[in-house]
Amino acid sequence: MLSELHTAHKVIGVKQSKKAIRDGKAAEVFVALDAEKRVVGPVYELCSETDTKLTEITTMTELGDAAGIDVGAAVVTVLR
Repeated sequence: MLSELHTAHKVIGVKQSKKAIRDGKAAEVFVALDAEKRVVGPVYELCSETDTKLTEITTMTELGDAAGIDVGAAVVTVLR
């Protein structure tokens, strides 16, 4: 799925991802393991509460590259 992330309909970032999860629009959430836990902790909680699929990626750089952006990303959410 990571290779498909570049062209998928998605939102990037914690704030937009939390909104998509709460609104039931998230198909899968990708979280970088090297992101600050205080930043991504609420995303883990929301995914658990809503039974949203969560996939961990090694680094923010890897996740940003996969999403097609020039900077690292802590969270990327693929939308339904």
